[in-house]
Formats: sequence, structure tokens, C-alpha cells
Amino acid sequence: MRLLTCLLYSMLCLWATATVVQAKTPSDEASIAIAIHAGAGTIPRDNMNEAREHAIRTTLEEAVRAGHAVLEGGGSAIDAVTAAITIMEDAPEFNAGRGAVLTSEERVEMDSSIMTGHDLGAGSVASVRGIRHPILAARAVLEHSVHVMLSGRGAEAFARDRQLEFMPEEWFHTEFRREQLREIQGEENAQAATDPGYEENWFSTVGTVALDRKGNLAAGTSTGGMTNKRFGRVGDSPIIGAGTYADNNSCAVSATGHGEYFIRHVVAYNICARMMHLDETLQQSADHVVNKLLVEDGGTGGVIALDAEGNIATPFNTAGMYRATIDRDGNVSVKIYKDE
Repeated sequence: MRLLTCLLYSMLCLWATATVVQAKTPSDEASIAIAIHAGAGTIPRDNMNEAREHAIRTTLEEAVRAGHAVLEGGGSAIDAVTAAITIMEDAPEFNAGRGAVLTSEERVEMDSSIMTGHDLGAGSVASVRGIRHPILAARAVLEHSVHVMLSGRGAEAFARDRQLEFMPEEWFHTEFRREQLREIQGEENAQAATDPGYEENWFSTVGTVALDRKGNLAAGTSTGGMTNKRFGRVGDSPIIGAGTYADNNSCAVSATGHGEYFIRHVVAYNICARMMHLDETLQQSADHVVNKLLVEDGGTGGVIALDAEGNIATPFNTAGMYRATIDRDGNVSVKIYKDE
């Protein structure tokens, strides 16, 4: 009897050990995935020279791989988001950080936001100057402030208190953005004489959505806003629910486009809400908001979206959108135009 008891106990221990080992195998961990964008409404192929296209594609791939490397190493979704966005903020090809568009006064004013899906934590900054990485300022608000959004000089003071890096104004400027401002101001002056309703229609931004091995989602967005903007204009990028949203119960979204429309339609939250309340798939929700609601209202742009299962959607209603993804199977994709 004692021998039988010992055998049964030994078998039970072996089963328990096997169960623990099985629970730790990578195959049972949550899928990881990441998507990034660097703006919708991209210029046509005819206007894109080879060197610029190569620089854009190279930076997109570098950023998405950097974020994915964080996830592969067991890092959090928010760490992956900031890793990817800080690279794009330093890239002069994109409208965020260095290379951001210029205001009517030839200044750089930046907006950014970030959100974590497991707890609905959020932080954002608006109309900030000099902060090298606005996404890190938004994250600092999330992690070290009782507030969700800080703006202007107050946000800058907060960033200094958190010892974030600042750069001189000229560091952010590029000749490409100076020429763009001159061109748009010239067009605006000519158009305004015959069309009082004329408004500048250039926009872009950068953003990332990520899913980590714990099954947590995060989203972040960073932008210089709209070229030639006036009066302290703020778009959708720093507004939680409009330009950025993340909820483990539905999805993570980062948007890019004509911000006024994205604010009115609460685009990022709308996509997630449709998944929860209408039982739509990620693709169905994102397509409906971007290609129906926005189009019917005259809004242009796109989103990157990611759900808790690792499904990715990247709908846009413009000529193109700078975008890159690494899906749950590890497949890498880098695209610019609509027909890719």
C-alpha cells in the first residue's frame, strides 16, 4: 500500500512539473505585434525622388524593428511604442520632432499623446517647443502627473522637471519644411483673394500601436501639427479618444489626418467602441470610421489599429500613408502608396 501511495505521489509531482513547464513555453505566451505610421496624404509617386523614398522606407523599417525588438525581449507595449516613436521624432523626413512642420510664425509647436490599454492610463502634451521627444513628455505626464494633458509653457516646465532633453529651435528646422511653408503661404495668399473658404490641407504625424507578451496594448502619437497653423491651433494627436486610444478590451489606435474631423468623430475611440458594442472585427470598425464616416464628412487621413489577438488594420482614404507592420507571425511590411 505504501509503495502504491509513493508511486501515485511521484506521478502527481511529475504531472505538476510538466504542467508548470508547459505554462512557461513561448507558444503559450500572448502574440506580439506592432504597427507604425508616419502620416497620411503622402505625395504622389511622381513627386517622390528616389533618395527621399529610400530614406522614408529605411526609417520606417528601423522604427518598427526597434519597437518589435522590445516586444521580443519581453518588454512592455508602452516601451515598444516609445522606442519606435522616438526614432521617428529624430527623423527629418517626418512631421514630428526634428523635421516637424512650421507654424505661420516659422516656429515648431508639437503635440503628443500616449495610452496604455490595461488600465486606460493616458498622458499628453500640446503646443510644446524645444522638447526633443514629445512622446517622452506625454509618457512622463502619464507616469508622474495626476493630470492627463499639459500644454504650452507649463508642459515644458514639467518636462524640464523630469529632466527630459531639450534642443534649440534651429535643431528642429529643415529646409524641406521652410520651403513647404513658403509654398503654402504663397498658395494661400493667391487662393484667399478668390476663395474666402480656402484652408491649407497638408497634414501628417507619426504613431505606433503595440501588443506585448502579457496581452497588453498601447498606442502613441506625435506630431508637429499642420503647416502654417495659427492661433495656437491643436489637432487630434494629443487628444485621447481622437488621435490616440488603447483598451485591452478592444483595440489600440493611432490616427493621422485632418485633425478637426478626427476630433469631431472621436476617431480612435469610435473604432474601439464599435468593436465592443457592435461586435465588429477590427478591420470592419476601422474601415467604417475611416472610409465611411470620415469620407462622408469630407475628412481625410488614416489610422493604424491593433487588437488583443494581434490583428492589424491600416485603412486610409488618401493617396497613401507611410506605414510599417510586424504581425504576430513575424512578417515585416513597409509601405507608402495605396496600391502596395
